[in-house]
Amino acid sequence: MSIAGEREARVVRIVPGGPMLVEGPVDLITDDGARVCSDRFMVAVCTCRRSKTYPLCDTSHRRKIRATPSEAAAEAAAESPTDTSAVTDD
Repeated sequence: MSIAGEREARVVRIVPGGPMLVEGPVDLITDDGARVCSDRFMVAVCTCRRSKTYPLCDTSHRRKIRATPSEAAAEAAAESPTDTSAVTDD
């Protein structure tokens, strides 16, 4: 008999900087009482709360970190076309 009683214990893996992987199928109940069911063999549960499909992970934790304003300005300046105000049509 397992610790959980008559049922087999679910295996849960915590991924550093990522989701919590739970062997499925699972029924998740969110803090507002909504129920989310998944019959997949492995379910990725969001731990960063950035997912648009929360409580399920949509890999939003992988998104690039935004540049600081000074980095963004330098990048924009490097990508802008050269100044053409001195060019005249003859």
